[in-house]
Amino acid sequence: MPTVNDVFSMDNPVELVTKACARLGIKPADRSLVVRLGTQTMQFLKSGAVVKTYVISTSRRPASNEKDSLGTPCGLHAIAERIGAGQPPGMVFKARVPTGRHYSELPVTETEPNLITSRILWLRGLELGVNCGGTVDTHARYIYLHGTNHEDRLGTPFSAGCVLMGNLDIIGLYDEIRTGDQVLIIA
Repeated sequence: MPTVNDVFSMDNPVELVTKACARLGIKPADRSLVVRLGTQTMQFLKSGAVVKTYVISTSRRPASNEKDSLGTPCGLHAIAERIGAGQPPGMVFKARVPTGRHYSELPVTETEPNLITSRILWLRGLELGVNCGGTVDTHARYIYLHGTNHEDRLGTPFSAGCVLMGNLDIIGLYDEIRTGDQVLIIA
């Protein structure tokens, strides 16, 4: 049976990241994110403290690290690439390139699916055989943190594997996060 300390450490995002890094023999980054699939929230940690909590949306399918599963992958990741600096809120991206159009300018039929908007933080798995390499490679699956044209659905599972955020939230986070910062995704 877990002790009070065990329960606390399971909920403490700083400890979660520290333990995940220790398991892999890497140093925790000064900035990190903890994505909680069960609560559809994400915590931004800086210098060992929670700076902000965001309401997000993850996959409408069960969590999965497998290729073509459309599930949000679990485990420790790092920000591999930052895409979209200087683009206005709501800018639509196709193949990681801004289209020059805000999602409100598109026909309704094009905005029914979830679009990639505002900024992209592309993830790379750090756990070989879990979320890195072979059929479980987060980067090869194009898993991002990004803005969405369906901000009204944040807080409920809605994506095809990515972590969706409000457009102003992803822009603000983009300005704070750097390549190499860690992202822990947990159930």
